[in-house]
Amino acid sequence: MDNSLKKPLLLNDHGVEPDHVNKSCFLKSTVKWTLKIVMWVIFIAWVGLIFLYPGEFGFNLAKKIKNVTNNTIFGKTGSNFLLFSAPILIIAFLAAAHLIISGEDVFEKKKTAKSPRFRLWTFPVLVDGPFGVVSAAELIGIILFVVFIIWAAYAYTMRNLSSMDEFDGIIMMEHSGRRLGNLGLLCLAFLFLPISRGSLLLRLIDIPFEHATRYHVWLGHLTMTIFTLHGLFYVIAWASQGTLLKELLQWKSTGIANLAGAITLSAGLLMWVTALHPVRKNYFELFFYTHQLYVIFVVFLAMHVGEFAFVIAAGGIFIFMLDRFLRFCQSRRTVDVLSAKCLPCGTLELVLSKPQNLRYNALSFIFLQVRELSWLQWHPFSVSSSPLDGKYHLAVLIKVLGKWTSKLRDNILSMSETEPGKTKTITASVEGPYGHELPYHLMYENLILVAGGIGISPFLAIISDILHRVRDGKPCLPRKVLVVWAVKKSDELPLLSTIDMESICPFFSDKVNIEFNIFVTREAQPSLEECKVHAAALKNSSGCPLSGCSMSVLVGTGNNIWSGLYAIVSTVGFIVLMTLVRIFYIMPYNISTWWYKGLLLIACMVASIVIFGGFVVFLWNLWGKKASAKDKHEQEDRIKVESDQRNGTVSQKHLNQNSLDSSTIIQYGSRPYFKEIFGNVSNKWGNVDVGVIVCGPPTLRSSVAKEIRSHSIVRHRQDAIFHFNSHSFDL
Repeated sequence: MDNSLKKPLLLNDHGVEPDHVNKSCFLKSTVKWTLKIVMWVIFIAWVGLIFLYPGEFGFNLAKKIKNVTNNTIFGKTGSNFLLFSAPILIIAFLAAAHLIISGEDVFEKKKTAKSPRFRLWTFPVLVDGPFGVVSAAELIGIILFVVFIIWAAYAYTMRNLSSMDEFDGIIMMEHSGRRLGNLGLLCLAFLFLPISRGSLLLRLIDIPFEHATRYHVWLGHLTMTIFTLHGLFYVIAWASQGTLLKELLQWKSTGIANLAGAITLSAGLLMWVTALHPVRKNYFELFFYTHQLYVIFVVFLAMHVGEFAFVIAAGGIFIFMLDRFLRFCQSRRTVDVLSAKCLPCGTLELVLSKPQNLRYNALSFIFLQVRELSWLQWHPFSVSSSPLDGKYHLAVLIKVLGKWTSKLRDNILSMSETEPGKTKTITASVEGPYGHELPYHLMYENLILVAGGIGISPFLAIISDILHRVRDGKPCLPRKVLVVWAVKKSDELPLLSTIDMESICPFFSDKVNIEFNIFVTREAQPSLEECKVHAAALKNSSGCPLSGCSMSVLVGTGNNIWSGLYAIVSTVGFIVLMTLVRIFYIMPYNISTWWYKGLLLIACMVASIVIFGGFVVFLWNLWGKKASAKDKHEQEDRIKVESDQRNGTVSQKHLNQNSLDSSTIIQYGSRPYFKEIFGNVSNKWGNVDVGVIVCGPPTLRSSVAKEIRSHSIVRHRQDAIFHFNSHSFDL
């Protein structure tokens, strides 16, 4: 072969990039940095205004800005929207531009940063306590919120006292209740942002949904505490005056609608109580169904405070509504189940069809619905296959832990017992894949993967991804990988057989060192039945007749251009609809009822997403279908995957000491002692940058975090990335 063909296309004969390439990279880098600076300026200004708003200075500053903008057709509503909601929406638009410009070169840029650094987002500072494992950045955020609440309480108290000629306990209660309501709205502005699974904001800062969910939990406790105190102060004041029932049932046309507020608070309290950890853990269905009351909470809140106050929190709620509608559109499609297997360790393997242009990372996860079991229940599962395993399928491993997963296992087993001529199907729908925007597992030369039980699932995808990239010569830094896996019984060991490393990358040990440290905690010695495991696995394997099509391309980590267009068009549509409603309805008919205008605002938000956003989603789907139709080999690839899975050729690799002699250590009757493990790693690998990814129960994450935080690990400059295991919420 001609040596000139081996050179990268962007290099000249001297191995140097051409000038136009350098100029293009410089221009792209300049635009990205400009966008970052603008977003930071807007964000700091927005947060700064919210922080100062409870005090006299912040209130007067906001008042001056409102006076400048009050003359528009939107009046006070437009001013509040401009101050409190518009900034976060503008940041979302700029985030779309940044993601589009970044494209696929994000990894290329970050992989060159080999020097170890202290990373605020990943280094664990707190490992025990009510917040679980908390990174340095998260601790800073918690402290800032605590300072804000203390400052706001002090500032509002001073303003209440300064507005009273003489102290009156009842008036003070009412004033304090009103101030707490304002503070609750400011907290509500942030509450819905972490649970917008595929939002541009989470993708910009690269915080996956399963990690961001706990921010929603923290903010939810804080917000509901404030709103509860808000209602309690009013109840005490009204009860002292003997007007409690009258005030609670009052629904004013002009002013606050008290009954709407009581309904809002009641819905919020139900969500709050059922979201407490003991209830959520033991009665997940109760938590899930009760949490759908957020619709009642938002609608009646808008009617309670009116549109001009509701727009304080409308920005975050609108972003959540954008994400929710997109997920609704995606989840309507049924997905082909190419294969379904019952493994002997109580684990199920589903292989699902996906389009070629759907992209995801090895640490991604999906939400799965099986309509034969329930039309309402969705459950999260980590993807166990690499994006490079196949263009048209992905796999998930599902541990049988409760009622829903038990029913799924029974359905799969019953399929193999169906009488000839009769067919049974699994009708699946999927939301996602979601996960990290960047492939963090590829950015460290040294990786430690710590898993507990079914937590090995995403690590199988990581190992497969690394091997594929090493074989194909794609960007990939890891060259040393240690997998520490704790399981209860040895019948879970065959999960490793779902990945055949030699077939993916022959002689991979010459290029990458992969070691397994396995701890079987509840068995003192190997089981005599261990050798029969795979025979049982093959017996329980079964294929599924096709029941739909590929996954929808409307995903959380989907096409950046379409995602940005969807958000921008929907927001512009919302402003257009509000303008039309004001010009042709509110102003001509002199509509002044607070609760009704709040309801109109909600209606405009929903209509703009359904009409304008729905049009973009329609075009997005058309684009996805045309992109899939262009690939001539799609059907051939899907048939091959389906055939391989049904014949059991993917998961029949025997796990024994002969297959992984030099790289696998299995210890029975003991638990991993991370101080010793990390100490051995430090001695063997030396002073290097190490990425530690943990997937397992909270106790496992805490144990690893303690050792990461200890001086011995810090001295060797190891970094921790915590990937939270979503399977702990299975039913």
